[in-house]
Amino acid sequence: EKCSELAKNYGYDKLEFYIGDIASYEGVEQVDMVVTLHACDTATDFALAKAVKWGAEVILSVPCCQHELNGQIQNELLEPVLKYGLIKERMAALLTDAFRAGRLEEEGYNVQILEFIDMEHTPKNILIRAVKAGMPKKVKNLAECMEMVGAKPTINKLLDAKEEA
Repeated sequence: EKCSELAKNYGYDKLEFYIGDIASYEGVEQVDMVVTLHACDTATDFALAKAVKWGAEVILSVPCCQHELNGQIQNELLEPVLKYGLIKERMAALLTDAFRAGRLEEEGYNVQILEFIDMEHTPKNILIRAVKAGMPKKVKNLAECMEMVGAKPTINKLLDAKEEA
């Protein structure tokens, strides 16, 4: 309500805000931009997949608490590193966002991963910026990299399901 009121006060008549679960939201068929801020765990994946489905020209996403891959990643060669819980957690978070970026590239977006706020303020300071560029393209070795660490990210399931439909 507050955001909608501000939009109205500043003359943004076509700017709308909604509350709800992004996974089940079906209120629109096309959007210009999707912005997520600290969407926890796989909520970021649902938001990114919806953005792709809606043909968003711009996606700005600040992920948070990427737990999914922490429970999935395994690699015998990396075991000396992955045996430390904190290190595994951080690697899982970084891999999650890299895999998300790769999948967005495969959907035709130019993607950058940026630090948007200084680390002294929050460790959750990654921004995934994606701008629709055109034709989808395969990202070399992305699937193999996921397989190498045993990752089966939600973003894959959602985007693969979109392609099958």
